[in-house]
Amino acid sequence: MIPYSRQWLDEEEIASVVEALKGNYLTQGPKVEEFEEAVAEICGAKYAVAVANGTAALHLAALASGLKPGDEGITSPNTFLASANCLLYVGARAEFADIQPETYCLDPEALKEKINSRTRLIIPVHFAGQPCDMERIWEVAKEKNLMVIEDASHALGSKWRDKKGEWHMVGSCSHSHMTTFSFHPVKTITTGEGGMILTNDPNIARKLRLLRNHGISKDPSEFMNLEFASPANCSPLTAQGSCSTNFAHAPYSFPPWYYEMHELGFNYRITELQCALGLVQLRRLPFFVARRRQLWANYQERLCDLKELTLPRERDGAQSCWHLYVVQAKERDRLLSHLRLRGIGAHAMYIPIHLQPYYQRRFGYKRGDFPQAERYFARCLILPLYPGLSDEMLDFIVKTIKEFYEVA
Repeated sequence: MIPYSRQWLDEEEIASVVEALKGNYLTQGPKVEEFEEAVAEICGAKYAVAVANGTAALHLAALASGLKPGDEGITSPNTFLASANCLLYVGARAEFADIQPETYCLDPEALKEKINSRTRLIIPVHFAGQPCDMERIWEVAKEKNLMVIEDASHALGSKWRDKKGEWHMVGSCSHSHMTTFSFHPVKTITTGEGGMILTNDPNIARKLRLLRNHGISKDPSEFMNLEFASPANCSPLTAQGSCSTNFAHAPYSFPPWYYEMHELGFNYRITELQCALGLVQLRRLPFFVARRRQLWANYQERLCDLKELTLPRERDGAQSCWHLYVVQAKERDRLLSHLRLRGIGAHAMYIPIHLQPYYQRRFGYKRGDFPQAERYFARCLILPLYPGLSDEMLDFIVKTIKEFYEVA
């Protein structure tokens, strides 16, 4: 079976993980910070916080946004469940705005119509790697004083151009408060599982670091409880531990094992092994994106003569990493079965979230609420696209599709 996507791993990744296994740390070691800094540099953001997976990234971002019970957040119905579930995790309500028929991303005009007095947060999803119209979404958010978290699980390596002609990497947070990534095996790079939140706000970054590790701080400047402290005559770093001057009275020395819990956090830490893998994958990112874009162009050229298919169009002023190759297909279900019977792992995704039984039961969503998302899903077909897909495999996929429509 030709899968719709899969990871690219080579001897260099294996060697990096083995080296980490032989090191002093399996978790909470130097590779984590190194990986964070590398992703932040590539994307152009000031801070990066690595976590266990993309869902954890969305959950912590929603918490760090200050969302609380009774608030509402708006996202796309055409996305994986986590984009909306993260709102429910913090006690908020998940609302949706319909998608653009050309890009399958959140429609800024539909978004504007959905905002009400309870709206606090917008989560645009860069679907299939295609950047949303962040310039327009940011304008709407600023006008209404709303937080913005970009769900860029599909879009590491994508970029877009603003009205002034300046390019912005997805993840730069130039038009958002936070951006989240996923490093699942089918994404642009992988750490097995894994995720990350990027931001340019130091206070948000600090809160995210607390929340991913049980709400624990080991920073003496933040300590509040003097019960375990020894009064002073200590230098900033002593054998007894670090000195804190965060009090009105004399400095205090804390033992090296001391920590304090300042938030109700989680164990959402990423491991050294994952980050060792991710660092090698990051070095391959330019190749991964170039190969994905080449495969997208090959599909476009080979399938453009089929009137039964609507091919994906890149938004003006955008360069997608093309996480997915999505077509709209006549007789989608029959074509999907035909491809899979011939060993081609085509897919249909995503089922609009508002049509999931849980969301219908809890919030009363129903068919017809978001017609563009429903129209998209009724005809969408995901064809294989990943760096390891050979030209011969793509030829076979195209040939199989054309044979189906010739017979049909």
